[in-house]
Formats: sequence, C-alpha cells, structure tokens
Amino acid sequence: MDGHNLTNQPRIDAAEILDGIREWVEIETPSTDGAAVDGLSHLIERQFADLDAAVTRVPGRDGFGDHLLFEAPWGDPGDKGILVVCHMDTVWQHGTLDRRPVKREGDKVFGPGIYDMKGGAYLAYYAYRHLIRQGRRTRLPVRFLFVSDEEVGSGTSRDLIEAEAARAKYALVMEPGRNQGSLVNCVVTARKAVGRFVVTAHGVSSHAGVNHDHGRNAMRELARQILVLEDLTDYARGITVNVGVVSAGNPGFANVVPDKATAEVDFRCPDAASAAEIAAKVHALTPIGPDIRLEITGGINRPAYERDAGVAMLYGQAATIARDLGFELPEVSTGGGSDGNFTAAKGVPTLDGLGVCGAGAHAAHEHLLYSSLEPRTELLLRLMESLA
Repeated sequence: MDGHNLTNQPRIDAAEILDGIREWVEIETPSTDGAAVDGLSHLIERQFADLDAAVTRVPGRDGFGDHLLFEAPWGDPGDKGILVVCHMDTVWQHGTLDRRPVKREGDKVFGPGIYDMKGGAYLAYYAYRHLIRQGRRTRLPVRFLFVSDEEVGSGTSRDLIEAEAARAKYALVMEPGRNQGSLVNCVVTARKAVGRFVVTAHGVSSHAGVNHDHGRNAMRELARQILVLEDLTDYARGITVNVGVVSAGNPGFANVVPDKATAEVDFRCPDAASAAEIAAKVHALTPIGPDIRLEITGGINRPAYERDAGVAMLYGQAATIARDLGFELPEVSTGGGSDGNFTAAKGVPTLDGLGVCGAGAHAAHEHLLYSSLEPRTELLLRLMESLA
C-alpha cells in the first residue's frame, strides 16, 4: 500500500468519539425506566446493524429495558470468543441533563453517565466500527453485550451474561478506568463479592404508657442486631458489612411499642470463601430479646471476581500493549461490583475497567478525560486483535 493510501486510512479520532458519546449521554437512561433505556438501545442497535453485526434483542422484564447482543460477521458462532460487556443504564433520573448538560472544560468532559459508563460503552462500539472501516478483524469471534440493569444489580440480565460467558474465552468489561491513590489510568483485575440482605425483627405492639411491659420492641431488637452485623466488618481481611437503611415505628406515634423493624444490609468480601462465611453468619442470626422473631432474606448477588492466573495473563497482555502505546496501565482491585463479577466467577479470564478515564461515578462532578479517548480505544482495539 502506498503512502498516499496510508495517509487516507481512517484514524481513531477523539473529537469523533466525543461526538458519539455525547449523543448517547443526551438520551437519559435511568435503570428503572425500561422505555427510556430502550430509547438508547434502539439507537445502538441501528449503529451496530449498519456495520453488519448480527443483532439479538432480548426483551426486558419487570419494568427494565431490553438487552442487546451483537456478533461480528466472522468466526464460527460455536467457537469461544471475546465477550465485550457494557451497560446502557445510569443512576441518574430524568431531568438531570437539564441541570447538568454535557460540557467540556479543558480535558474534562462532564455529563450524567458519561464516565459510568456510556463513555466506555461507546468506545466498544467505536473500536468495532474502526475494525470494520479498516477491513480488519479479530482472530477470535467477538461479541458485544449491552445490558439495561447493571446499576441495580443485573437481576434481569445475569442469566444472559452467564450464558454468554459460557461461549467466551475472554471477557473485556467497559466499566470506567480507575484512579487509586497515586495510580491513574488503572484497569480492574479483582472485585469483591457483593451481598444484600433484609433483616426484619418482629415483636409485639402495645401502648407505651398503659401496657409498656406487654410490648416487645422490634426496634430495640434490631438496634442490637445492627451492632452484631456491623461487628462482622474486618478491614484486615477486606470484609465490610454496612447497615445502610433502617425503618421502624409509626411516624408521629411514639406512644406505640413498634412490632416491626427492618434493616437493609450490604456486605463486600474479597473472595468466595469469605463471602460464604459472612452470608452464613447473617443467616444464622438469632433473637436476642424474648418473644422476638427474626426474618432474614437475601444473599450473595455478585460473586467474587478474583485475580487468578487467567486474569493475570490477560492483564499482562494489556499492560504490554499499553507500554507499546506509550503509557503505563496499573491494575487495582475494588469493592465495587460489576458484570465482570459474573464472567470471572464462571472461570472466564476477565479484564475490567477498560473504559474511559475520569472520575465522579454516581456524583455531581462525574466526568471523563478527553485525553483518554484515543489511547483507551487503541488499547481495546489492539487487545481484541491480539487475543487468540
């Protein structure tokens, strides 16, 4: 190929990428509004279909949006390939864009969901688009999964994620790149298991002034159980147990001994063994006061994503590519869960945090770094092409 043709080859262009990200961000997609998420999913479906990807739309349920699977037009559908995992939903409710529209200030580009994770999701599409327009392909089949409910636990998409993991040799997750301490531009190679429980104490109501001794205060019982739960936190082992929501009593009626009190509990554990241990301890809680009944529901909703040999190999390959591109790619572990927990727990070598760099996930200052758009896209592209 002569130099003139090389000059005219399409290139990865940050301005072009940002235009595409902006279009996605300006479609608001709160997780709990399935129709709103589908407003974005139909756009994404058209964009992939225009690039000859085979499209499978999995209908949403329980009020959540549809999920999308795209398969590149090469490779044997029966062969294990590369699964690129993205989500379309955000934590931001309708009207957020009116208050905080997409805007660029120097290297920072602000917008609700722009960092977590529409920026990274768009990089996945753009990398595929770049392959197609250059007439290139990956050595393995490549599949792109876009789900609609990651921010609320992936309850309707987990089965689909795990089914696609069974067809995957590698999983690449487009959650945002991380900063941790002095480390920047990080990818994620481990995530803690996540558990959610609801602990309800059932007591006996009575008049607080006339028959206080007849009552069995469920709120008192729950307060004592909260201390037991919080004491399960063990920072040295990387275990945290947090009682985040409590409800009890009848507002305005302090003269009633409450007969019901409920706590919502979150726990994070670094591995499968410690997660099973803590889950068992929560389920084994017993009443402390007399005539009290405890009701405990819930369990582990995201298994641990542990850094095993397969993850280490995949990370090493990505780090080598990054160095060839002129930057370092540190790795971190995190207590936050993602759909990478599901793929990794199925034994698929998983590399997470491959999306845009920035900061402020779920916060008012959420932003991506414009300077990360080209190198992060190039990293993803070369990683997909190198995997075999």
